[in-house]
Amino acid sequence: MTLLEGRVAVVTGAAQGIGFEMARKFASEGASVVLGDMHAENVKAAAGKLEADGFQAVAVACDVTDPDQMQNLGKTALDAFGAMDVWVNNAGITRDATLRKMSLADFRSVIDVHLQGAWLGTQIASIAMREAGKGSIVNISSISGKVGMVGQTNYSAAKAGMVGLTKAAAKEVAHLGVRVNAIQPGVVNTDMIRALRADIIEAKLKEVPMGRGAEPEEIANVALFLASDLSSYMTGTVLEVTGGRHI
Repeated sequence: MTLLEGRVAVVTGAAQGIGFEMARKFASEGASVVLGDMHAENVKAAAGKLEADGFQAVAVACDVTDPDQMQNLGKTALDAFGAMDVWVNNAGITRDATLRKMSLADFRSVIDVHLQGAWLGTQIASIAMREAGKGSIVNISSISGKVGMVGQTNYSAAKAGMVGLTKAAAKEVAHLGVRVNAIQPGVVNTDMIRALRADIIEAKLKEVPMGRGAEPEEIANVALFLASDLSSYMTGTVLEVTGGRHI
């Protein structure tokens, strides 16, 4: 018996990076997975990779800021697989700039994708899960939401907001059998990090006691823990997966 045998998991921002690794990890542990991402062709290709490996996967083009598209994402899980046991709010963007130079549009877009998107996902998932009397929601925050990062007033605010959302929602739905937890990754070896200047990456890694960035699979492993019954008595928690950075 695998950890998610017979369960259904939804992951947003699942076309690549951490999101795809979480979908793959869940599938490898027995879950049927629904991959949501705003990039239709990319998410279709990602689901195809999982299907080629023998897993059950469905792709949905989804803008997490759009309530109707998010409702459709949830409906797809229920229609395709008959349940919704796990929901991960992972979709995100960056629009970095100093406070002086950041536009209001760039502030709002990051807040909308991360925080509004996570709120919509949490609302939709919790309503479905309460009917079943069980479920696990995982919000992917960031260590930036704990300490704040220069040039990321939008991103840090959004990620801190996701922590508050996680804790408040956890209190509301715990008695219904629904758990809500969050993960705060640090430096992760994804395209987002690799796009930074070499000196910036080096400076970030100097802050990590373990001396390296995380692999996406290492974040996915923690998401699996929170999605599974291994964490059955945990809700409203925030797990830092940072290699010791900012402890």
